[in-house]
Parts: sequence; structure tokens; C-alpha cells
Amino acid sequence: MSVLEVRSVTKRFPHMAHPAVDSVSCSVATGQCLGIVGGSGSGKSTLARMILLLEKPDEGGVFFDGSCISTVSPRQRKDVYRHIQMVFQNPMESFDLRYSLGASIAEFGRSFGLSGTEAKRLACEKLEEVGLDASFAKRRPSEVSGGQCQRAAIARALMPGPSVLVCDEATSSLDVVAQAHIVSLLQKLKQDMALVFISHDLALVSQISDQLVVLNQGSVAEQGETACILEHPESDYAKLLLSSAYTV
Repeated sequence: MSVLEVRSVTKRFPHMAHPAVDSVSCSVATGQCLGIVGGSGSGKSTLARMILLLEKPDEGGVFFDGSCISTVSPRQRKDVYRHIQMVFQNPMESFDLRYSLGASIAEFGRSFGLSGTEAKRLACEKLEEVGLDASFAKRRPSEVSGGQCQRAAIARALMPGPSVLVCDEATSSLDVVAQAHIVSLLQKLKQDMALVFISHDLALVSQISDQLVVLNQGSVAEQGETACILEHPESDYAKLLLSSAYTV
């Protein structure tokens, strides 16, 4: 059963000739990764923002465990964010550089009602879960590599115990080695949650996703099992992305 479902969502902006997202539907279950791929302006980030309640669909809705979350009030959003968390593109920008990683992660936990002591304990536990030992809790973002900082960002996202993790271009600012490590980490994490992995890089998305949505100018160009699309792409746009992804 799908834990997160997007039903025919459409989003229009006045400055655009076509909808940023046009009647897109997709879903993901616990233990699965939904890959969303497309070029610049394809609607990937707008779709992510609707999932995270940062944009409200003009039509359709986003559902968590069968309940529509697109219409919740601002006060109810924190309850949603206990279940759906985000990993951002640039890990350095997502942390306050004045504070240690542990302090920032613990403070995030406190925003969900944890006591100071419990938040500090859980912050160290989550750092270890993403492959960083407890000593990283004392380091500042400027004192670690980009890959280590992104691991810490994932640890922070895990603090409220989410059921869904949305990764929007979460590896695009990292080098190839760091990308591989983050993808490996996410593959382990998806055993206990649902992942939405958004990227312009089809080759990268294909390494982790079970289902794939290919977006082009706001619309679904192709959708289905990742292996099927990679082996037998039907749309011209999917064929173009495939050709670009694996051209050396």
C-alpha cells in the first residue's frame, strides 16, 4: 500500500505559458524509491514543493496514508513534517555555520518536542546511523566535507522518525565518490521508509529508484518501473535523457 500518493496535481504560475506541473500522479510505498527525473523547468522542484506543502496545488492533492494533506492549516503542518522530511540540495546552506552539527540536529529534534537531553542523545544516534561517529556532533559544517555534511543533513531529517524522505537534487553538489556513498546510504534507509529521489541525472536516479516518473515541461513523458523504462523507453524525451545519461 502506498504511504504517499500524488493525485492529478496541477500548479500554474502567472508568468508561465504552460502549467509548472500538469495533472501529475504518482505514488510510493515503504521500502520503495520513487525517482522523479527531468531537465531544468520540467516541474520536478514544484512537485517536491507541493509534496512538502510549500506550494498548494491548483488542482488535485497530495495524500499521506490515505488522507489529503494539501489542505491542512499552517498549524497542522508540523504534524505532517513528523512523517515527511526533506533533504536539500546544498548541505552547507541548510546548516547554521555558527553552530556544531550536533547542536543543529538536536535543536531540530527539540522543535518536535524532544527534551534537550533526549535530543542530544538522538542526534548522536542518528549521526552514527548515517555513518558518522559521535565526534562529528562537535564539528561545524565548515569542518567537514560536502558528503559528510549531507550525511549530517540526512541525520537531521531522520530526527522526527519520518515515513517519507524527499531528496531534491540531494547529491548534485557532491563529487562522484560522495554521490555514490549517499546513494548507498539511502538504499539502506529505504528498507524502513519511502524515498522520493528527485534529480536531473537519469543515470544516478536509476541506481536507486524502483519506479520512475519522467517529467517534461510539467507533464509526465513516461512513467513505470525503472528497469522497464531504461530497457524500453517509449517517449522521445525519455530516449533523449537516456542517450544523454550514458554518453561518455
